[in-house]
Amino acid sequence: MRVLVTGATGYLGRAVVRHLAHTGHQVVGLAHTTPPPPVPDVEWRHGDVLDPVAVADALTGVEAVVHLAGLCRVREAVDQPARYFEVNVGGTVALLKALDRRPRARLVLASTATVYGAPRRQPVDEDATPDPRNPYAASKLAAEQVVGWQAATGRLGAATLRIFNVAGACGEHGDPDDTRVITRACAVAAGRIPHLDVFGDGSAVRDFVHVADVAQAVACALDACEPGVHQVFNVGATPASVSEIVTRVGETSGRAVHAVHHPPHPAEVPELRADTTRLRALGWTPLCSDLADLVLDQWRAERARARR
Repeated sequence: MRVLVTGATGYLGRAVVRHLAHTGHQVVGLAHTTPPPPVPDVEWRHGDVLDPVAVADALTGVEAVVHLAGLCRVREAVDQPARYFEVNVGGTVALLKALDRRPRARLVLASTATVYGAPRRQPVDEDATPDPRNPYAASKLAAEQVVGWQAATGRLGAATLRIFNVAGACGEHGDPDDTRVITRACAVAAGRIPHLDVFGDGSAVRDFVHVADVAQAVACALDACEPGVHQVFNVGATPASVSEIVTRVGETSGRAVHAVHHPPHPAEVPELRADTTRLRALGWTPLCSDLADLVLDQWRAERARARR
């Protein structure tokens, strides 16, 4: 299948491009910032998903789209809500308009588990009522809804992946986002960042999944797309608390992770775990999402970064 991947040079994009290329797909990567990584047999296009000319060019001969491009920082979104809706919803709409001229097109949308808010029932499944509590989550839910309505026309087969906390590395390229807990804890252990801010007592639980396992989920979702249907899948693998992560990073690195505790944040969710029954029914099985593997991968990437 000829597949366009937007946001192809990002953290998740690199892993998805590699996985799809290595499993026999013809991959076209679209990105507007960093130079493309050297991946054999991948075509690269430079452009923005908000640019209809760039999108039309990138879609030449394409049968399916994996839409990863977007903005994803919660605190930034609170300060720039209009920008987040412009990019996350507007970029999705631009792709849908271009795809509408292609019969039986497929689309996989990368969304986020933050659309669930703070559900009482854990683990949370895809039938839980969304409750976005910040502009980032709201923009991703709006993008999901547009995709769903477009699929309902019968001219699109679509899948949305509600991704929980991505971690790990693609080659030597680890998660570059120092606001995420495993990445930041490794940076603290390496001495690149002075401390890890912990809101509350460290008992908050999140569900983590290796970036390579997310890439595998993308491939499964692509194969599952059916015309006229919009399916939603959770992507998570390993629940862990902040305290467990701090301990594991310390053990892996052999260095102390200096944590500074603060009062619980009002918006902090005490627990968010994924029910992945629906995704596993497609044949998806996480292969490298044990907490030990996630931390070791990121620690190695942190050390490689120090050598560059």
